[in-house]
Amino acid sequence: MKIAIFAFDGITMFHLSVPQMVFDEVARLGLADWQTVVFSSEGAPVRTAEGYDISGIGDPRVAADADIVLIPSWYEDGRPAEDRLRQLLTSVHDRGATVAGLCLGSFPIADAGLLTGRRAVTHWRAFDLLVDRHPDLHLDEKVLYIDDGDVFTSAGTASGLDACIHLVRARIGAAAANQVARSLVIAPHRDGGQAQYIQHPLPASTGHDPIAKILAWALNRLDEPLSVDRLARQAHMSSRSFVRRFKTSTGTTPASWIRSRRLDEARRLLETTDRPIDRIAADCGFGSATTLRQNFAEAFGTTPSDYRRRFDALA
Repeated sequence: MKIAIFAFDGITMFHLSVPQMVFDEVARLGLADWQTVVFSSEGAPVRTAEGYDISGIGDPRVAADADIVLIPSWYEDGRPAEDRLRQLLTSVHDRGATVAGLCLGSFPIADAGLLTGRRAVTHWRAFDLLVDRHPDLHLDEKVLYIDDGDVFTSAGTASGLDACIHLVRARIGAAAANQVARSLVIAPHRDGGQAQYIQHPLPASTGHDPIAKILAWALNRLDEPLSVDRLARQAHMSSRSFVRRFKTSTGTTPASWIRSRRLDEARRLLETTDRPIDRIAADCGFGSATTLRQNFAEAFGTTPSDYRRRFDALA
């Protein structure tokens, strides 16, 4: 798969490096044959916000056959995208490529008309500016990213990591995404439905953070009942204190976090084993195949059986 990443004068090194780090790691780990290329409007070198000149950049022709064309950020003033970039985004989308905008990268995608009538997200500080320019958009301030398959947008700076890991997960599976995340030492999954105002990703597992200890403990017991009361007792806290500390550390509730981890495990088992659906439901703590199907459909818009067939086709 080929991913073409757009660079422009004033882009930050962080925004430009995030998709390259994540997607190139897929190839470095031997998980899939992925390639990233960087291009600018004229193929000329760009000067980053930090003052570095980056050369060896392609022109828009390198994006013509890309599977994903990604705008990792945009100008701070939110200026309208130039005609050439808008036309490129429209043409690659029309031939079936995914167009993705991270952070302020949603601006040129909206300018190209690819977000008309869709839900989208961008950095929260730019919401008013984007809505003023494109009042037909449905901006959602409560999510980290929105994946429509053909068009993808994500929220503020750090959520670009979440978005890129999600794109890996969506295309080659949860096991591959987890492996990339482990290699890069980042959280393997923060839900697209979490508010972008989260201050902390899932904490690293250390000997000093009681919430981190509970996360590790719970991950080994997903097949067991994991009520708030049980988790709080294990953490030696009252239920009220535990819920408050848990949300501060993870940005979500214990119930939501457990459900997401159970769904992650269900996806991994669907991708990598031939266990029956009811067995996977039990192994992941859903109790019954019906409960698994309901939660799976709500989260991913498909059934466990259809999800398994999809990844069988990719094998």
